[in-house]
Amino acid sequence: MILNAQNIRTKRGIVTIDGIHVAKITNKGSLYTFMDLKENPVYTMEFIDKSIVDSVRDSYIKLNRIYNQEKTLELDYISPSAFSGEEKSAVYTSIKGFKIIDERGINIKNLDELFKNNPKRKLDSKTKDAYTTRSKIDKLNITVNNVGEILSNGKPVGYFTNLPVSFGSDDTVTDKTFVDIEIYDAKSKYIGRYITTTKQLKSAGGKTFTVYREISGRAALLKFPTYKALAERMAMMDPNFIKIQEKVIVGEVTKDGVEK
Repeated sequence: MILNAQNIRTKRGIVTIDGIHVAKITNKGSLYTFMDLKENPVYTMEFIDKSIVDSVRDSYIKLNRIYNQEKTLELDYISPSAFSGEEKSAVYTSIKGFKIIDERGINIKNLDELFKNNPKRKLDSKTKDAYTTRSKIDKLNITVNNVGEILSNGKPVGYFTNLPVSFGSDDTVTDKTFVDIEIYDAKSKYIGRYITTTKQLKSAGGKTFTVYREISGRAALLKFPTYKALAERMAMMDPNFIKIQEKVIVGEVTKDGVEK
C-alpha cells in the first residue's frame, strides 16, 4: 500500500513503513494480534460481521489491549473496501485510522488515548433501526416448539397452522406450498400469514413484509427464514400480537377477607 507518500507493507508477518520495520502481526481467523519487534503482544483487533435482523448486518472491529484488558472498544474501522476484514485492513486501520502504529513502532500513548476517549461508532439510520428492532425481539424471547406453538418467555402466545411436511425435521421454511402458513394468537385470533412462494408475510391489518437474506461483506447467504424469525417479524408488524412484559403482574392480595 502506498498511501499519502507512505509505503506500507506487510510481509511474513512484519509491518514496514517506508522500508522500516515497525511491528509484527499474526492472526487466527478474524482476530489479529499486533506485536512489537521483540514479539511482545500489545493489542488485538477482531473483525466482526453479524446479522442484526432481517437482511441488515453490522460490520465493525473490537480493539483490546493485551496489557490492560478491563475495556474492549467497538469501533468503526477505516479502510478501503477492498481490504475489509483482511490483514491489510487491520494494518491500514492501525496506521491511518487510529495512528497507533507509526515510523517508530507501536505508539502506546496513542493507543491509551484511544481507550481513554472511547470514540463512538457512527451508525446509519438503517442500522440504528435494526438494533432497536433487535432489542424489542430479544425482550420477547420467542421460541417455536415441535407442535407449532409460539412461546414468549416460555408462555404460549400463538401457533402456526398449515405447516409443511418438513416442519419438525427442519426449523426453516424450505417447502414452497400453495397453502399459506397462517399465524394465530393464543385466543385463536388470526394474526397473519406467510406465503412460501413469494416469501412474504402479510398481517391481518394489511401490512406486508418480504423476508429475504442477502450477501453482505463476508456473510454467508441464508436462503430460508426460520419459523422463529417469522413469529418475531409478525410480532413487530402487529404490536398487539405479543406484549412485552416489563414487570410481573400479580392478582389482589387478601388477608382475612380484607383486600390489601
